[in-house]
Amino acid sequence: MTTFNIVKAINAGLRRAMDGDPKVLIMGEDVGKLGGVFRVTDGLQKDFGEDRVIDTPLAESGIIGTAVGLALRGYRPVCEIQFDGFVFPGYDQIVSQVAKMHYRSAGRLRLPIVIRIPYGGGIGAVEHHSESPEGYFVHTPGLKVVTCADPVDAYWMIQQAIESDDPVMFFEPKRRYYEKAEVDTDGSPTLPLHAARVVREGTDATVAAYGPMVKTCLEAATAAADEGRSLEVIDLRTLAPLDLGPVIESVRRTGRLVVVHEAQRTLGVGAEVAARVTEECFYELEAPVMRVTGYDTPYPASRVEDDYLPDLDRVLDGVDRTLAH
Repeated sequence: MTTFNIVKAINAGLRRAMDGDPKVLIMGEDVGKLGGVFRVTDGLQKDFGEDRVIDTPLAESGIIGTAVGLALRGYRPVCEIQFDGFVFPGYDQIVSQVAKMHYRSAGRLRLPIVIRIPYGGGIGAVEHHSESPEGYFVHTPGLKVVTCADPVDAYWMIQQAIESDDPVMFFEPKRRYYEKAEVDTDGSPTLPLHAARVVREGTDATVAAYGPMVKTCLEAATAAADEGRSLEVIDLRTLAPLDLGPVIESVRRTGRLVVVHEAQRTLGVGAEVAARVTEECFYELEAPVMRVTGYDTPYPASRVEDDYLPDLDRVLDGVDRTLAH
């Protein structure tokens, strides 16, 4: 067992993938000599060379476009978008080329590209550095979208994403980057890439979250237990495709569901989860599905981001509302 934070876990996962396949490349702004703004790629250019860990110009569209060409030639590029809000200059390439090439070619061409995006708030950053843009990509057919919540998943999921023949948007919760856990690097992943998991069992209500909100929901479950309420917490992990099997199974037992995410409320991932669970569990639900989310506003200035982000109290308020029915 090795103790990693999420940064070190992704670094180790990238290193293992590069060791195992010479076609795996890393590219992005400052990923080489600097090791990335969060040091996720620290030391990789030194060990694998400038031909495999490539410092690119500040041009996200060029990064993604180049990755498309490399993937068509048999490489497996891993692109780093330095911050979540910087992905939009490359958005056209992602939704017009990366997502559609396999379908457009009737299955003859594949683009095994991983696009890593540190996302979410809670770090006191300036504008364009605290976005939650996952909904844009979940809405785009042809893309797989996943997000890790802890070092164990970070280590294994980045390798699984690189091994995938489909393009994968890999969202990393930057506010959780430096939280630690033990990782069995000699073992194997316990779940496939596109699977949700129960992280805490409970009986009174189900709470589903992903990425940075998983820890918040676990803290809420601990606080709820002190009040005699038992919450089951589920880490969705995969947003496209959604794996709602564990959620549906849980809701059929608890009769209640609260969905939590940082992104805006309207047409967010939580809305899709709520709709599909309602379709599947209509007769088992004891109360409407509740959503605890960010607000339908641009991300605010850092001095007031704590008022924007869902926190323990807002999650517990959602639980109180569903249990009141």
